[in-house]
Amino acid sequence: MRLFVLIEVTFMHKAGFVNIVGNPNVGKSTLMNQLVGERISIATFKAQTTRHRIMGIVNTPEMQIVFSDTPGVLKPNYKLQESMLAFSESALGDADILLYVTDVIENPEKNLDFLEKVQKMDIPVLLLINKIDESNPETLGDLVEKWHSLLPQAEILPISAKNKFGTEMLLKRIQELLPDSPPYFDKDQLTDKPARFFVCEIIREKILLYYDKEIPYAVEVKVESFKESQKKININAIIYVERDSQKGIIIGHQGVALKKVSTEARKALERFFGKSIYLEIFVKVDKDWRSSQKELDSFGYNPE
Repeated sequence: MRLFVLIEVTFMHKAGFVNIVGNPNVGKSTLMNQLVGERISIATFKAQTTRHRIMGIVNTPEMQIVFSDTPGVLKPNYKLQESMLAFSESALGDADILLYVTDVIENPEKNLDFLEKVQKMDIPVLLLINKIDESNPETLGDLVEKWHSLLPQAEILPISAKNKFGTEMLLKRIQELLPDSPPYFDKDQLTDKPARFFVCEIIREKILLYYDKEIPYAVEVKVESFKESQKKININAIIYVERDSQKGIIIGHQGVALKKVSTEARKALERFFGKSIYLEIFVKVDKDWRSSQKELDSFGYNPE
């Protein structure tokens, strides 16, 4: 006689919000893209590239990590920057794990007001010293000691997001710290943002790369029309600037500058969506867009 015993095995699922914060230009977006394994956030060499809070979701059968990239922390000079700071501060309120990113160049005591809020958090904080390939062991050791005095509760991990150094170890540590939880999003979902958002971001990225001085920071992009078929997407977008002189610079002599931006954006969009893209871009002047809350709300700068 054989006795069969049925044993019920329960597999625990882990899920949580892992929010990335820090000062401008320390490599938050590059890190986010490495951790997610997809190019979710635009990343350039210019500060204030990221303006929104952007989620990138990593799924396995046993876990779901919801990463959030946030704008660089700065003292705001106008309403757009106030909204950007609000996005960064909102990431402190709903994080299960906080990634505070710095680098080997910046002053650790920059933006102490924000740092004091991080000091008071009772969740795991991982302090990531990025760009270590641009430093030496002695300088790095001094930085680790300084940061330990500022954030004694944080685990400090030196990384190079660009060169993928330390990112696998970081991902493993995040998995260990994730709380037990069912998934927050569908398992096939990669981000919380709609397709139109990424169209605007990719166009804005090209503007950041191809124009100098104030121009990229005085620009916002809105998609007026997005029509998708099985093999093609037709997109009409508007670049908003604050002054007529900026409009002239964006368009360029005989439209050459705008044509270059449109061509490079179209190529990037075709890679992103995996389809043929027809892209038409216009330029309009809206002198109040960075300082009008109504205008900012229409562009999606509302943290709530």
